[in-house]
This record gives sequence, C-alpha cells and structure tokens, in this order.
Amino acid sequence: MSAHRNLQGQVAVVTGAARGVGELLARKLSARGARVALVGLEPEALKEVSGRLHTDSAHWHADVTDHEAMARVAREVRERFGRADIVVANAGVAAGGPFADSDPDAWRRVIEVNLVGSAVTARAFLPLLTDSRGYFLQIASLAAITPAPMMSAYCASKSGVEAFAHCLRAEVAHKGVRAGVGYLSWTDTDMVRGADRDGVMRELRQRLPWPANRTYPLGPAVDRIVAGIERRSAHVYAQWWLRGMQGVRGHLPALIAAGGQREVRRFEPRLAGVSKGLVGEGGAADERERGRAAGTP
Repeated sequence: MSAHRNLQGQVAVVTGAARGVGELLARKLSARGARVALVGLEPEALKEVSGRLHTDSAHWHADVTDHEAMARVAREVRERFGRADIVVANAGVAAGGPFADSDPDAWRRVIEVNLVGSAVTARAFLPLLTDSRGYFLQIASLAAITPAPMMSAYCASKSGVEAFAHCLRAEVAHKGVRAGVGYLSWTDTDMVRGADRDGVMRELRQRLPWPANRTYPLGPAVDRIVAGIERRSAHVYAQWWLRGMQGVRGHLPALIAAGGQREVRRFEPRLAGVSKGLVGEGGAADERERGRAAGTP
C-alpha cells in the first residue's frame, strides 16, 4: 500500500464541484490543506462553495466537453496557483430508461460529459500534472463493473472512463504521473435523488440484490476518496464491498442478463412513463447551459 501524502499546499482541481461528490470532496481536500480549483457549470454555486473552503481557492465556469474552455481553465489555474498536483475528473450526468425509447440527445450527452469530458479534462491538465509528477483520479462507478438494463448510457460511459484511466496510467507512469479510478455505488447525491423521483427506476433499484440496493451516505464515501488521493491509489472504493466485485465481475454480465430480463418484463407496462431527460440538479444545469449556448431562452 502506498504511503499517505501530505496535501498541505498542494493544488487540487475538481470538476463537477458545485454539488454532490465534487462539492464535498473540495471541502475535505481543503480541510487537509490543499488549495482547490473548482470547475463546473453553476458559477453562483461554485462561488458559494469556494467561499466556504478553508484554504485558497478559485472557481471556473466551464463545460468539460469543451476543449478550448478546459485548456483555458488549465492555463488560468497555472497562472493563479502556479501548479496542479491533483486533478479529479468528477463531472457527470445520468439518464435512465429503455435504450430503444431513450432521447438520442440525452443519451449522447451522458457519453459526452462522462467520457469525452473526462478525456478533455485529462488532456488539458496533463502538462501540469507532468510538471508536478501529480495524480489524476477518474471517478467511475459500480456501473463500470456491473452493466445493467435501463442504464445503457451511464454504464457505457463509466465503463469507458474506467478503461480510459487504465490506459492513461500505463502511458504516463514513466513521467511520474499516477492515475487512478474511483468506484462509487449508489450514493446520496442530487443525481441519485433525481433518478429516484421516477417510480419505476426507484423500484427497480430497490429490487437489486444487497448490498447494491442501498443508498450510501455521502460523507464516508468521500472520506474514502480522499484517502485514495492521499495514497495516489490506482483503485479507490467509496464503499467497502466494491473491492470484492472486481474478482467476480467476469461472471456478472450473464447473471445480470438473466435477472434483468425478468425485471424488465415485469415492469414493461410502466416503462413508457420513465423520464427520458438528464436527472437531478446537475442534469438540469447541463440542460440550461446547452440552452444558453444554443440561444434558447
């Protein structure tokens, strides 16, 4: 196991920092002495988060899928703080429901934000991480380990970012840069609460086998992520049992296909009513941002 590193004075960049995992992670990193650069789509919320931090901080309004915007953020982070030691690609959105009836734009946007946005973030900040011999943490999910029905875009995106981070780790290790993957099960965030507003999605989740059918508190999950950052871990598990899933993941697609078929058949009469847009406050913020970019009131 890697030794814990002192975060005092280090500079941490956190995307999706206006709420949920990103917001609490920024606060806990700041409490350990890190200076924090917050990135997201909600400037007022980011300003509030920044104002509550214990250490020097700044915030940037940027869409992680926009390469020019993220390259600008990286330049300005260097100008503002002089360096970046930790980058956490946390920004993400989700949509649920059957693939055949999904909104093509919402489905594509999940892939763009979660997968492409993470790659854009890494591309923008790798020069700074190379200079500092720093650490890139990609936030993935249980969805990367257990692809499930009704979550095709989210599972595809999180499987993709898991593979991306593994590839990146091998490419940059010789430069002294570490890369890791963070796994979370259902955690008490706006995204999960937003998904639970749909009765069908909520009931389907409740019918998952234990321990995947629980919603876990945010605080302990983020504490585990912080500990992983301090160790520069290759794998970070926000819930204790996720580590054990790695050993059996090869068997899971067949089991999920069998069980999922029964559940989807059971709920089929109600599937047409499943919400097709992005879920939660983060999803709403993303839709507002795209509306502004397109000139829609």
